Amino acid sequence: MSMNYHNYNSSSRFEMVVEIANIALDEFKTHHITRNYTGLVQRYYQLVEEDYGDPRATRFPLMEHPMFTFGMVAVYLSWVLVIGPLFMRDRKPFQLRRTLVVYNAFQVALSGYMFYEHLMAGWLNYYNLKCQPVDYSDSPSSKRMLNLCYLYYLSKLTEFADTMFFVLRKKSSQITWLHVYHHSVTPLETWVLVKFLAGGNATFPNLLNNFVHVCMYFYYMMAAMGPEYAKFLWWKKYMTELQIAQFVLCIFHTLRALFSNQCQFSKFISALLLLNASIFFCLFMNFYMQSYRKTKAAQQLQQQQQQKQQQQLDATPCKADSNNNTAMLAQKLKAN
Repeated sequence: MSMNYHNYNSSSRFEMVVEIANIALDEFKTHHITRNYTGLVQRYYQLVEEDYGDPRATRFPLMEHPMFTFGMVAVYLSWVLVIGPLFMRDRKPFQLRRTLVVYNAFQVALSGYMFYEHLMAGWLNYYNLKCQPVDYSDSPSSKRMLNLCYLYYLSKLTEFADTMFFVLRKKSSQITWLHVYHHSVTPLETWVLVKFLAGGNATFPNLLNNFVHVCMYFYYMMAAMGPEYAKFLWWKKYMTELQIAQFVLCIFHTLRALFSNQCQFSKFISALLLLNASIFFCLFMNFYMQSYRKTKAAQQLQQQQQQKQQQQLDATPCKADSNNNTAMLAQKLKAN
């Protein structure tokens, strides 16, 4: 089977699906006899890699097998959920002010560079915004995009530090389910990107994500610089809205490729991209609504407290006047 399976016509695609199903069934029967299900999974991956893997990706470290990335995600989850909290249980939170400023500045620079490279390697010069298949050739632009995808994958590994800093600073309220899910899934997604889809429509979400991360890490950098910079962070509420807009654009971009007969990008991969963007849209939207409700409730409570204090202040002069009148009446009675 060829890696360019999305170029097949309808009948060829059907025949290819039947062939894949027969191979999968034969492999399952063979391994089911010996109950070697681990070997079955490895064999399935071997078949997928042989037929659809990008041979150019084999020169990169960590690209030989997905288990390296799975292992790093497992270590990350172990630290965030178990080891880190136990380590910090009887310790005071670390401040890490300078470390956070340097780290976030590094992420701003890295995200800005990758955003520029996504534009220069394709989306500003060569790529069609409506639909762009993956270029598996050895052309300079294709290699440039492949190298960029690998750098993007590595950047997701460095972002493990986001949660580790939260643990060391005992910012447990920041370690939400959405945060942990996002940092656990993206390294796996980007590994697949480099291994099978280094270019084309699959890199459009990366372009948007790099722009969002420039803004996000710049905000974190300023917040880490101290309370004197808080007055410049009025745009905090727009960060989640920007992230939601990112996924909305990804959904519309993928839908067009999915339902266009002229688009030669894989329909199966488009469906997966659509599913991924939809999941993150729902998660971020839920987070946004919950934060909005909490903010609104806090504002209402503050208004109620202010109104109560104002009522108490308004009642104070009346009480003072009443006391004065009583005192004056008592003096008159005493004089008489």
